[in-house]
Amino acid sequence: MASSEASINIHDHGKAVDGKKQRVQCNYCEKEMSGFFRLKYHLGGVRGDVIPCEKVPEDVKELFRNKLQERGGHLCKEVRDLFQQDIQWKRSGCPNKNVAKKMRCQSSESSGSESGEYENTDSMSEDDSEEPAIPPSKMIVLQSAVTGDVKEESLSKQNKKCIARFFFETGIDFKVVNSPCFKRMINDTHCPGQTKYMIPNCQELKGWILKDEVKEMQEYVKKIKQSWANTGCSILLDGWIDEKGRNLVSFIVDCPQGPIYLHSSDVSAYVDDVNTLQLLLDRVIDEVGVENVVQIIAFSTIGWVGAVGKQFIDRWKTVFWTVNASHCIELMLDKIAMMGEIEETLKKARTLLKFIHGHATVLNLLRDYTDGHDLVKPTKVRSAMPFVTLENIIAEKKNLKAMFASSEWNTSTWSCRSEGKRVAELVGDPSFWKGAGIVVKIALPLVRVLCLMIGDDKPQMGFIYETIDQMKETIKEECRSKKSLYMPFWKVIDEIWDGHLHSPLHAAGYFFNPSLFYSTYFQCDYEVTFGLLSCMVRMNQNQSTQDKIIQQLVAYRHSKGAFGEGSTLQQRTKFSPASWWCHYGGQYPELQRFATRILSQTCVGASKYKLNRSFAEKLLTKGRERIEQQLLSDLTFVHYNLQLQQQHSLLGVNYDIVADEIDSLDEWIVADKQEIGSSNGDSASMELESAKAAVNGEIPSFQVKEEPR
Repeated sequence: MASSEASINIHDHGKAVDGKKQRVQCNYCEKEMSGFFRLKYHLGGVRGDVIPCEKVPEDVKELFRNKLQERGGHLCKEVRDLFQQDIQWKRSGCPNKNVAKKMRCQSSESSGSESGEYENTDSMSEDDSEEPAIPPSKMIVLQSAVTGDVKEESLSKQNKKCIARFFFETGIDFKVVNSPCFKRMINDTHCPGQTKYMIPNCQELKGWILKDEVKEMQEYVKKIKQSWANTGCSILLDGWIDEKGRNLVSFIVDCPQGPIYLHSSDVSAYVDDVNTLQLLLDRVIDEVGVENVVQIIAFSTIGWVGAVGKQFIDRWKTVFWTVNASHCIELMLDKIAMMGEIEETLKKARTLLKFIHGHATVLNLLRDYTDGHDLVKPTKVRSAMPFVTLENIIAEKKNLKAMFASSEWNTSTWSCRSEGKRVAELVGDPSFWKGAGIVVKIALPLVRVLCLMIGDDKPQMGFIYETIDQMKETIKEECRSKKSLYMPFWKVIDEIWDGHLHSPLHAAGYFFNPSLFYSTYFQCDYEVTFGLLSCMVRMNQNQSTQDKIIQQLVAYRHSKGAFGEGSTLQQRTKFSPASWWCHYGGQYPELQRFATRILSQTCVGASKYKLNRSFAEKLLTKGRERIEQQLLSDLTFVHYNLQLQQQHSLLGVNYDIVADEIDSLDEWIVADKQEIGSSNGDSASMELESAKAAVNGEIPSFQVKEEPR
């Protein structure tokens, strides 16, 4: 039917569903609404106090839309008159019927009209259905009030969703919303006169708000997934053993656009079955798309994930397997901490700290000399704590010596006891401070690399190869280039680098990093060449593509075309390696795609994001009803992806390895039972009798001997 033939009679498009015609139903979508007047807006697709019809024919929609717009033109004069009359506009948070009722009362008092003149628009008669019962000028005021209600309702929803996101991201129990203290905390932050926040209840958190959040997060995840085809991605494994003894693992996909959470699995039943574990990884790779996956980053070198890693390369020729770089640096620190004289120096430092922190009077005396500072330096990475703490002890060397030489110390009961004398002698021993200085010089280069890996917001694939070499060279310089001093540490580093961390991707990333490749100190040795060729063959199965890449590598080597412009010092350091290839590699698309996919990968695993594992543990616990399990699944999906989204946005922003507070049961400050027993009744020591015993001495000594020259 043409638009000219469509019926203008509203009753041809809807029908009353009750005797008073207060409720009408659309003939097209069967939606119910209050009155034929709203039905016109519904059919015309005019948004306001009613949802537009999605099934109405276009000619009918155009007819009613034009009719409503025509009426709007006639009302312009009424609007001007309304302003000239200086009528006070009111906004109300009550339902629309109450708004109309208030407006009827106001108009009756101001104009002297009879109350019966303003019938409710929801109960119009059949003859008056073409026009609203309220006069146009008053209808403008009513519509303004309704618009105010809609805006206020929209603001209320946004407030509730904002508060709900806090609950979803942090994992706080929903029952907290019922706490009067929580409500006061939210609303008391407002200035006087501001509208208070509408706090969602538990049902809303589990209902429409969660559904909206799931939809928004699905759109976010979909957008991230679309980038995988260009940059590739890495699958990060996050495995742990929970309090029930279950072996659990979560799968995270990382790319430059941001990480996303896939799902979690309980592998306890087949933790010793490598084939079944391989099938699990196969399903994850298929889910992500094998054409998108560049590497898998494991969380450990031992256990079931270590066993899978040994066989992975034989199963997947196009995907690389490596281990979390930060975990490998931690392994290096742990082994260095167990080496001969270094282990002895750290033991002495622990003895000093346990004594000071084990006795309240001594700790208070120390703080008097250090301006309130403690000697222990807690860190977010446990392996770094001994070395960062030792550095802090060296920084307070002058204050420590002054404290143990003070009259306050000499007149205290601890100065006469054997353990007090032993610690005082330690602080005055030059050999202790010399050994501490050597330990710090050796270990801090590794700690700095660890901070760089965890805290940087850019992929480290183009830098890790050079970074490890620079770390070794720094240690060599600290040892004054004496081979007998630095070689034991180099061997520890090389053992973990060659055995677990190094991947052909690292060598290829070094080659494709223009800031290094075009520098005077770039070295393309056998390891770099082999890594580059290995990546080219495995990541590009098509022989024709391999041939094109080899040809285009000549242009990159000799700075031809756009590469020449990009090879200058200013340009090659201006962009990140992957961005550089996007700017200057367009003439060579096969090589550009190859280099970009390598340089876009991370070297650090899931530990970088420090996810709260309790949600996965709950989700993988059986025995729930289907509806409850689906609710928990949605919450887990939203919770982890919100956390990852937030963590990704904060990476590189003032990252500090130092933790906020000291663990009260840390082995560096809790005395052994034997030490506590010899304290002879000191009140602070007696309180520590229930503390855990330090693990010092449980790990066997490890020392690397230098091979004969």
